[in-house]
Amino acid sequence: MGEIAWACLPRFDSDAVFCSLLRERDGDDAFGFMGIELDWQVRAEQEYLPNTPVLRTRLHDDRGGAVEIIDFAPRFRQFGRLFSPAQLVRVVSPIAGSPRIKVRMRPGDDYGRRRPDVTSGSNHIRYVGSGNTLRLTTDCSITAILEEMPFVLRDPVAFLMSPDETLQGGVAEVTRRYLELTVDYWHNWVRDLSLPFEWQDEIIRAAITLKLAAYDDTGAMIAALTTSIPESPDSGRNWDYRYCWLRDAYFVVSALNRLNATRMMERYLGYIINVASRSGGHLQPVYRISGRPEIEERIVDSLPGYRGMGPVRIGNQAYQQVQNDVYGSTILAATHAFFDRRLAAVGNEGLFRRLEFLGEQAARIFDKPDAGLWELRGSAHVHTFSSVMCWVACDRLAKIARRLGITEPAGRWRQEADRIHAVISERAWSSRRGSFVATFDGDGLDASLLLLAELGFLEADDPRFASTVAAVERDLLRGDFVFRYTQPDDFGKPANAFLVCTFWYIDALAALGRRDEARERFVAALATRNRLGLLSEDINPVSGELWGNFPQTYSMVGLINSATRLSISWDDAY
Repeated sequence: MGEIAWACLPRFDSDAVFCSLLRERDGDDAFGFMGIELDWQVRAEQEYLPNTPVLRTRLHDDRGGAVEIIDFAPRFRQFGRLFSPAQLVRVVSPIAGSPRIKVRMRPGDDYGRRRPDVTSGSNHIRYVGSGNTLRLTTDCSITAILEEMPFVLRDPVAFLMSPDETLQGGVAEVTRRYLELTVDYWHNWVRDLSLPFEWQDEIIRAAITLKLAAYDDTGAMIAALTTSIPESPDSGRNWDYRYCWLRDAYFVVSALNRLNATRMMERYLGYIINVASRSGGHLQPVYRISGRPEIEERIVDSLPGYRGMGPVRIGNQAYQQVQNDVYGSTILAATHAFFDRRLAAVGNEGLFRRLEFLGEQAARIFDKPDAGLWELRGSAHVHTFSSVMCWVACDRLAKIARRLGITEPAGRWRQEADRIHAVISERAWSSRRGSFVATFDGDGLDASLLLLAELGFLEADDPRFASTVAAVERDLLRGDFVFRYTQPDDFGKPANAFLVCTFWYIDALAALGRRDEARERFVAALATRNRLGLLSEDINPVSGELWGNFPQTYSMVGLINSATRLSISWDDAY
């Protein structure tokens, strides 16, 4: 069945007009989806059109009939600007025999709490909800949709779903033009990417996914397009990821820079810098895509959850947490603006002075307890990663000041960085384990320790880095996958691996000179993608089943960064 099971309109963090992903269809009264049902269906195929996010689904019946469904969101340049309205377009065409289909258009309102009111006209149906009105414009029989009557599909039919705006032009003509221009847009966008010799298809798919996770109006990048898909079955680890986490900034900027996706990177840096400039020196871990700070978390009782595994959460309480790594993450991402001459808005002394407020906060709190990057809700510790990121804040400010030729701040921030480095080296190093550990004066490990060389805290040839990677291998590696940690937390002992940690491990192996092993593990990680080449947040290390919110920006970024590091060069290709 060609079902749209999740879509939030008009923004990523808006009400889910299609929400059957979190409430399985349970009979004739089910709603929260749009389905194209083919009578006597026996087989289905699905793929993206090459180098685009245009999805093609083919359904086959047992009588020689088949239909093709094309799904996409319009995106192209028009009148000197980007045209990317909050619209979903669906075109259904017969490709064999005499297929008979039924259209079930059943959006929901208020996260599936009720069905919206319905009005209709000659070529449209309006679904009037409590906060939004969805308009379906179509050249299909309105009666067939309203009464859900099956019909033999003889010619293509088009469906355009959008906020309540009148479509200018015939729907068939408009959707055909939208499709042609959208495909052309994506082909041109991909053509401008910088790609390594190997794994190009995989990187292109990951890059397109990142592009789709960007909110064009502000430049924000969301962590995932969904909410409350559990990290593991019945774990209660169900979170809303439709927001922008500052800790993702460095990794996202690194991936975009490797891809030469300069405009997208510049927009994202602009979002981060704007958030930082409004912060008054205090940053929270996560913000709305508009940049607003409040993301009140609540449980939605109208949706039972993915496979019935609730709760379903809207909003994210993490915005209230203390996570000291965010200062370093923000400064690290913004550092790019001072060194990349391609950018239109190059960093200057004014921006540096704004960033200094964040550095001063980092220097004050580097040895204070926080919730950490894993957002522990029931405990606080002095997390090594948070402290290292505070060191990063001071270290990069020193480098920026040197770049700008400002001598006094360069020396002052270097002294602060050296001071913090010495404390971390003493209190986060375990002589018993022969490695750095996850918390000051602690004994446990977490996967963020794999980033010590990536962040420049240690040189890759420092024996302490090799021994720390070895300790992580002993404690956190399960088959092909690395757990973020294994000790019990607020929700018990983690059951699934956090996928990006495996890519961090692969990168650490490459930094240690273990490239052959890193490549083997990278190929194994690629094999876990779904049939469309996408990754979620987590994976069962035994079954290989993907879990967690989907598609996950962090995971796709990890894929890009590892692939570009490990690929052979073009000079060595032939």
